[in-house]
Amino acid sequence: MTTVDYSKPSFWHDKPDAWKEVMPGVKRRMLSHASTGLMVFYKIESEKTFAWHNHPHAQYGVFLEGGGKFRVGDSVWDVRKGDTYFIPPGMFHELKTEQECIIIDFFTPEREDYVKESLPPDNT
Repeated sequence: MTTVDYSKPSFWHDKPDAWKEVMPGVKRRMLSHASTGLMVFYKIESEKTFAWHNHPHAQYGVFLEGGGKFRVGDSVWDVRKGDTYFIPPGMFHELKTEQECIIIDFFTPEREDYVKESLPPDNT
């Protein structure tokens, strides 16, 4: 696990080995993280489903490209480029893409299950 001290600045360069294919058609890169939060860059092909799940972290995100159907709790949102969202901790959600999506998510606190995918900072 790569631990980062949130009291010190850090940065990460984009590198090919920073990208992980977490399921067919879904790639992600840990952008930055510290104990207070974690930011993730997603590239998701069209016609893919990021399955119904939940986690104990608050989740914030923005669709930079693409769109689809985002089921959050009892609601279904039509999402597209420029849309942003917040999902409370523990709430179930699922994304079905209709177009290729580029998404940035931010989780708080840091997701320990995702940190293992992160490369060490390039400079601190």
